[in-house]
Amino acid sequence: MSGLSLLVLFVAGIGWGCLRVNGSIGTFSTDGISGDRPPDLSKGQNVLVIGSDSRAGENSGLGGGTGAVGRSDTAFLLHVYGDHRHAVAVSIPRDSLVDIPPCKAPGGEWTAPQHAVMFNAAFSVGETAEGNPACTQNTVEHLTGLRVDHTVVVDFAGFSALTSAVGGVPVCLPQDVYQRDLSPKRPTRGARIFAKGPQTVSGQRALDYVRLRHGIGDGSDMGRIKRQQAFVASLIKKIKSQGPNPGTLLPLADAATGAMTVDPGLGSADRLLSFAMSMKNIDLRNTKFVTVPWRYEGPRVALVEPDADALWAALKADRTVDGQDADGKGPAEGGGADSRPASPTAIAPVSGTGITVAVYNGTRVTGLAARATGLLRSRGFTVTTTATASSQDHVSTVVEFGPGLRDAAKTTAGFFTGARTTASTTAGIRVILGSSFAGNPVVRPGTPTASAVPSPLSGGVRSADDDPCADLSYG
Repeated sequence: MSGLSLLVLFVAGIGWGCLRVNGSIGTFSTDGISGDRPPDLSKGQNVLVIGSDSRAGENSGLGGGTGAVGRSDTAFLLHVYGDHRHAVAVSIPRDSLVDIPPCKAPGGEWTAPQHAVMFNAAFSVGETAEGNPACTQNTVEHLTGLRVDHTVVVDFAGFSALTSAVGGVPVCLPQDVYQRDLSPKRPTRGARIFAKGPQTVSGQRALDYVRLRHGIGDGSDMGRIKRQQAFVASLIKKIKSQGPNPGTLLPLADAATGAMTVDPGLGSADRLLSFAMSMKNIDLRNTKFVTVPWRYEGPRVALVEPDADALWAALKADRTVDGQDADGKGPAEGGGADSRPASPTAIAPVSGTGITVAVYNGTRVTGLAARATGLLRSRGFTVTTTATASSQDHVSTVVEFGPGLRDAAKTTAGFFTGARTTASTTAGIRVILGSSFAGNPVVRPGTPTASAVPSPLSGGVRSADDDPCADLSYG
């Protein structure tokens, strides 16, 4: 559902620009945005879009989650490149295991950091009906190292109204879908609610389509993300095919502004219009959808490193997912982007010069910390401590880092296959070795440079002009 951002922002901005009035554009407080933010290095813009499954107000009869606490159904980071002719939406799975930094609760207190918890838990910090978009923004900035320029929350009721206002969205399903596929607790299969193949959906049926998870492919949220990306691509394509028709555009603008809550930086018609106009030259072919590199870890999802970091680095450098320079400074050919592809993935040797770490054995394999210490010192790291961790059940290697040591920790993590970083209030860097290192003591020779695009994306990129029936699920 959150994939509506490109459409919502563009249609709402253009539509309200035609009306030249300030409509009812809801905003949320930014008091909870962390003071410890990444620098603004990219020439493009980053918009975090959160799909909320809140049951409040008009959302109560539209299905989905239960309870009074607002929850994040889906989320992605939209990067509009510096040339304003390319954009990519990076889906962040709700089940991803991430670190949630301190966040502000409704009472004004700041929470303690949370480690290795589901990504969508950030939106529920404080347990309010409207959710906590500031906490989700803090989490994304902490995860990616990218500065988020704007945050948008789209709810169920707004989504339903948008799909109806556009006259329905062409979609496709790989197989027939029955009532139990949408509600797994049903005792029987129930009636068929979607037929296999192409069809058009709107309103409640559109919601059912983007929420559908079970009974298709491997039944995972990852497969659902693929279908949501295909849905949004189809929706954008339909809007563009209708052209700037006021009879269509103004009802859509009305639905769009009612669909979302935004940060104050987008909270007026003029600001929304300005941002929308910055995207008016992005065509379907250059509107991409990807998912951050991932793998299953039990019932949850782990982000694959260093591939995920390579993707964020490419966005910082305004490199497209197919390796083009789109910072707006290249030749005009190809819509303002440098048409020369990036060089093959470059590997920069990991150097630990100037980095001091402590190493702990988080497994029951004898001598593992000493083995890692020798390898680290061979690459220039200073190792001050070698000891046994408080628990010996670690699977993946974890690099904990104190204030001001994020970059050094990422360099350290790049030395170990599959390692992840996590913030800590304790000073210094602690490497806690997992069984993955015990089984594969050969460390990675280096980490991708900022111009490299992670190879796992090569088979998982969708353009807004792709066939809506192609690549709809895993399994």
